Amino acid sequence: MFTEAIGESTLDALAYIGNVAALTFGAVRAVVVDPFRSRKVRLSRVIHQAMTIGVEAVPIVSLISFFVGTILALQGAYQLRKLGAMQLIAGAVAVILTRELGPLMTAIIVIGRSGSAFAAEIGTMKVNEELDALETMALDPVHFLVAPKFLAMAFMMPCLTIWADLVGVCGGGSFGVLFAGFTWGSYFQATLQSLVLHDILTGLIKSLLFGFVITAVGCHEGLSAKLSPEEVGRATTSAVVKSIFLVIAVDLIFTALFYFTVPQ
Repeated sequence: MFTEAIGESTLDALAYIGNVAALTFGAVRAVVVDPFRSRKVRLSRVIHQAMTIGVEAVPIVSLISFFVGTILALQGAYQLRKLGAMQLIAGAVAVILTRELGPLMTAIIVIGRSGSAFAAEIGTMKVNEELDALETMALDPVHFLVAPKFLAMAFMMPCLTIWADLVGVCGGGSFGVLFAGFTWGSYFQATLQSLVLHDILTGLIKSLLFGFVITAVGCHEGLSAKLSPEEVGRATTSAVVKSIFLVIAVDLIFTALFYFTVPQ
């Protein structure tokens, strides 16, 4: 029984990943291939999604990033002070933010704001039979609803990640200036000296992949919701939980990939 349960769970997980991958492929095809068939993704819908995903998320991303940067500096200083290496705080904060915490923290915020909203929006449309109405009008729901979200997420996740990195560095700098003997000029100079292009690109590539995962899972859960209001709530919760798990899994895979394949 135990092995059967493991096997069934494994098959269900693989089937789910396959469905999410198929939805992703359909959205990418709508963005890349369909414009050559006179079926362009509407720019107005992309802009609307970009405003919702990115611009409206800037305040909360800024606040959390600043606090996280300050916390990293405080925790780093606790150890570095014992070694007499307080001057390394700026580099440590910058590398941790750009490689790991910046994209991951931004992804979790976007999951809570946008991933759940995707599932709720599409799930509600399914309950109200609006998806059937789209198909009646010969409008593909993936092309009409999902593709603009993918395109907007592809633009906004790297932008939000860059902004989170910058604000997080400023949060660490506030501690460095007040308690570690830095000036703002020396702190930013130490930050720039500690970063290499690989650090920044690693975070941006991760953020792009996280955006695809968030959009695919949120939209898939909405499209898979059953026809009742309660199921829309369950789909929304499921979208958040599964998105966080898959984002962490993707983060682990690509962190290991970068570690073992890129010269340090």
